[in-house]
Amino acid sequence: MVTDRPIVVAGAGAIGCFVGGMLAVPGRRVALLVRPRVKTEIERSGLRLTDFDGAETRLGAGQLALSEDASIFHSAGIVLVTVKSADTADIADQIAQHAPQDAVIVSLQNGVGNVAVLRERLGGRRVLAGMVPFNVIAMGDGRFHRSTSGDIHVGEDEANTAAALSVPGLAMRASRDIAGVQWGKLIINLNNALSALSDLPLAAQLADRDWRRLFADQMAEGLTVLKSAGITPVSSTPIPASWTPALLRLPDVIFNAILGRTMKIDPEARSSMWQDLKLGRKTEIDYLQGAVIALAEQNKVGVPLMRRIVALIKEAEAEGNGPPRLTPQQIRGAT
Repeated sequence: MVTDRPIVVAGAGAIGCFVGGMLAVPGRRVALLVRPRVKTEIERSGLRLTDFDGAETRLGAGQLALSEDASIFHSAGIVLVTVKSADTADIADQIAQHAPQDAVIVSLQNGVGNVAVLRERLGGRRVLAGMVPFNVIAMGDGRFHRSTSGDIHVGEDEANTAAALSVPGLAMRASRDIAGVQWGKLIINLNNALSALSDLPLAAQLADRDWRRLFADQMAEGLTVLKSAGITPVSSTPIPASWTPALLRLPDVIFNAILGRTMKIDPEARSSMWQDLKLGRKTEIDYLQGAVIALAEQNKVGVPLMRRIVALIKEAEAEGNGPPRLTPQQIRGAT
């Protein structure tokens, strides 16, 4: 059975190390395909997993298999893909070369197009879409900190892969409409760019009504595009996606009360796009806002604010000076 074989995390960065580590805590056999820097960190310091609620777990380097070589896929039962979207085709080719034909491939990536790329390059292998709702920050010295709440969703299948992967502290839920769930997450992830441009922690940004109004206006553009394309996003919280723009525009006291009941956010939580700008890396803007803009073009829907935000992120990438610390008014600019 594939569940009796190791779980291999393909491209273990912040999300991959946290998820892989949590799976290893109860004794699951886990292997991480990692970059040299991360491998050295974990070999030296072990893996330290911390959480927004104060929980902390430590694993010794010997409790995980670590490798920079894709041959680590050779005995995988399940492969969790956590690379950036731009690297999906390359990791798919490595999986195709090294992993057993019956290994189950689960994409735990941002965006909505990665599963199609994996399926195209992996032939008839079983590929499932997934959605990770929480953020993880790489803190250095082998520490990975989960800064927001939520359960992972995985596409429903006959083998109930979601249940097989679920462990204490890391729940995975099977979803019948995983495409809708992914679009729901993408709509929320539109805020990643605003977080990156502001240089504010997520909690501080969401506590400011001007920033929330900007997020609401961008989200409203996205929801109009999805409606024109016949796509219904599924929210990962009790609040339907269609209600979210109106809730974001509410006064601070009311909004904060509602947010506190639906999601836990660490005061220092940051978006992955903020981390990318901070480290001078290319962001996933083309796979988030870019995916919505592509749909907008197909359906002849205007998205001026979203286009403005993409241009500002690209400018920040090119300048390489980190998050530019813009105000909501500066971001609105020519829109």
